[in-house]
Amino acid sequence: MKSKSKIMWIEKKSEENGLAGPARIGRVVFSKSGKSIIYDGKTFQSLKGSGIKANYYDVESGEEYWISGCRKDGKDALYSTDVEIDDDVLEEYWTDVRNLPQTGLSELIQFCINILYKIRQLSIVAP
Repeated sequence: MKSKSKIMWIEKKSEENGLAGPARIGRVVFSKSGKSIIYDGKTFQSLKGSGIKANYYDVESGEEYWISGCRKDGKDALYSTDVEIDDDVLEEYWTDVRNLPQTGLSELIQFCINILYKIRQLSIVAP
């Protein structure tokens, strides 16, 4: 039986990051039992409702994360945060999750995303 996978929002929560931690959009794999999630070599277990703005923890480090399915409107973050999209899911995220027309131009999409986040980081305000 092949493990189920899904493109999801993975946001690290910590005291130093406050409510808005670094985030990624990437493909997670669910364990055979469905009780844990594997991403980037890390295994995450549910906090079963005991977390504050987090729903999973890294079983090795104990660090808390918010992991959820990606929204079609792109409003995945509970609070404003920077996000990177893994290269291997970039095109699928924009075409299947966000429903943008398939272009095959994943480099252009990533370039545009990076520009938008740089603008937000610099807090550029029109005169």
